Amino acid sequence: MRYKLGCSLSYQLAFDTTFIFNLEVAQIPSQTIVSEALSFTPAVQPRVYADPMAANRYFGIEVPAGDFALEYNAEVDLHAFHADPATIDEIPVNQIPLDILPYLLPSRFVSSDRLAPYALAEFGALPRGHQRVNAICGWINEHLVYQPGASNEQTTADETLMKRAGVCRDFAHLGIAFCRALGIPARFVSCYAYGLVPSDFHAVFEAYLGGRWWLFDATRQAQLDGLVRIGIGRDAAEIAFSTPFGNFAATGMEVRIARADGVQDPGPRTVDAISTDDGRAL
Repeated sequence: MRYKLGCSLSYQLAFDTTFIFNLEVAQIPSQTIVSEALSFTPAVQPRVYADPMAANRYFGIEVPAGDFALEYNAEVDLHAFHADPATIDEIPVNQIPLDILPYLLPSRFVSSDRLAPYALAEFGALPRGHQRVNAICGWINEHLVYQPGASNEQTTADETLMKRAGVCRDFAHLGIAFCRALGIPARFVSCYAYGLVPSDFHAVFEAYLGGRWWLFDATRQAQLDGLVRIGIGRDAAEIAFSTPFGNFAATGMEVRIARADGVQDPGPRTVDAISTDDGRAL
């Protein structure tokens, strides 16, 4: 499926400011970038870096004081891999590739060590595999309220569990924490999400099952086969769409994604297990 997507961001800067952005589509085999364009007002020259392992694309810019605007547009062919969830098993910890290890351990916002007793009591007896991770997402969706303003950029997974409210970032962190507590590698994913209303940068997560990374959205708000990846990391700290260093005020943000053929699909739907990796331990 081909998608047209992008974002428009604007800021008011009191002083010269350095920005690090991660908002371009990841260059991975499941995502063919047909075209893309990035522009700045006023014009600045970005420094660019692509993580050779994660395929995250970062660019840094130095912006003078005053008004600043950024525009990104891309057209992408997404090749999602579908499978029967019942065929996707968990991998015993002693057989998990060692390069997956960081996604088994606690991280800044994923307090899986503190949540281990709760996760084991709630989910430990469930049938293992894709269906157990899907059950975790169902539990989060049922027991948490999607509530903007209920959390901030410092909220951890255990705090989200106590508050029982948050946004997509918090839902993803809690899902990752429960998975890691059960010995299932999991990682944070930022994306453009087809079907999300209102459109915004979206956070979901992937769990490593059966030798492949599989997508999960505990908010149940977007279509799994319409998620165009931006970045992956242990948690949100590694792949914020914007990291500024200076005195600034955000004055505008628009995030957009639509099917390139103009067809309007219905809202979120239940689909098969979905993966957008190529079967490697990326």
